[in-house]
Amino acid sequence: MKKLLALLIFTTSLVNAQYTIKGTMTPPDKGDWVILYKIEGAKQNFVANTTIQLDTVIISGEKQVLGRFNFELPGTAPTGAYRATYRNTGAGFVDFFFNKENVEFVFNPKFSDQSAVVFTSSRENKLYSEYLQAYNAVQKKIDSFQASYIESEDKDAKKAYKKEVKELEDVQKTYENKSEGMLVNSFIKASRRYNSYNPHDNLKDYLSATSENFFEYVDFGSEDLFNSSFLIDKISDYVFYLNYSEDKEVQQELIKESIKNVMKKISSDKLEKAVTYYLISALTDKRNGPAVDWMFEEYFDKLPSKDQDAEFKKEKLDILLATIDRIAPDFSWKENDQELKLSTLNDGEKYLLVFWSTGCPHCIKEIPELYKFMQTHKEISVISFGIENDATEWTEFVKDLPEWHNAIGTHPEYKFDNETVKKYNLLGTPSYFILDKSKKIIAMPDHVEDVEKYFNGGKSN
Repeated sequence: MKKLLALLIFTTSLVNAQYTIKGTMTPPDKGDWVILYKIEGAKQNFVANTTIQLDTVIISGEKQVLGRFNFELPGTAPTGAYRATYRNTGAGFVDFFFNKENVEFVFNPKFSDQSAVVFTSSRENKLYSEYLQAYNAVQKKIDSFQASYIESEDKDAKKAYKKEVKELEDVQKTYENKSEGMLVNSFIKASRRYNSYNPHDNLKDYLSATSENFFEYVDFGSEDLFNSSFLIDKISDYVFYLNYSEDKEVQQELIKESIKNVMKKISSDKLEKAVTYYLISALTDKRNGPAVDWMFEEYFDKLPSKDQDAEFKKEKLDILLATIDRIAPDFSWKENDQELKLSTLNDGEKYLLVFWSTGCPHCIKEIPELYKFMQTHKEISVISFGIENDATEWTEFVKDLPEWHNAIGTHPEYKFDNETVKKYNLLGTPSYFILDKSKKIIAMPDHVEDVEKYFNGGKSN
């Protein structure tokens, strides 16, 4: 009975066990909240939220304000990667591992680099941070000697390179041994970078070898890696940063080729779905319509039917209604008592569509400059679309824009909710679209200077 009672008490204590996640911000961020998420691939699953408490402490005789927050996790909380987010947008979060132990960390929210986070409690996180610091210090030397050897093929640089490669192998082995049986062991193994035994003679060979061996140490079947942001971050670096060209057409092919290479390494339906959804979302954010279309056709539409979210597809395609290589969404307006439509307009070799507002200081400055410039390009038909609360100020302003087609879009509550404006998914004003004779979008300049550059024979976005 005593043994049974002891076992019951022990089991009950395990069930009721709690773990704490404590963060200290120095100095505090502007907000007063933190949300805790469990990361699984490209998803963030909500766990809890809390407020930031401000404390004043004396350090070296001076007052300093700290922001502190605290979460409690039950003993049943799943192990894996978690994220404490303290901003709605941008790099406002701290990632950490939870493996049935308390976690405490200190960080400065002004610095988004994860390496700036100091873990004061948690064997797992301390060891992984220590590993990254040690590994990156040696890798930095290897990269430096590789660059020196490419520039001069100096024998001393080659010798130093090989020495550091050996040192890096020792660092890797040491931390793989130290982390044996720990959650971070999978991440330490996967964080290893490919380095050839001898330095490369030229930049082309170096970049080629780096690309070919980028996933050399990544286990795509690892549940630990999947239940974190590691795989998605690694894939993102490979697709969007490692393979790059300033030539837009070449860049599109590089993106497709890199995605094909990634997909060949994926064997599970779960990971394929996560990567497919992530890449489509990332390409949509970059307004890369052709690549998104290709992703839907080559991968999304070939997923098992249960994994195809029709709402997701519609949402992304709606965002891309007005992007390069798409026919510009149609709209109509009245001009001199005539009803005109963009789709049937036929008075230019090309068309410049500009969305602007009299409530936008940049617009008030740029639109007159644009008008003056476009007088030197009479072959281009300009459609100016005012996004307004009402027509009063706009009507006066466009009197100085004769020869342009001037349309207006309003909304009783919020001018950006105008139906036409929503179709173009504007990120701000002024926004520029250059159309060919068939009204296909062929360029989306960022600024008036980019418009001028385009029509003067240069290229824009």
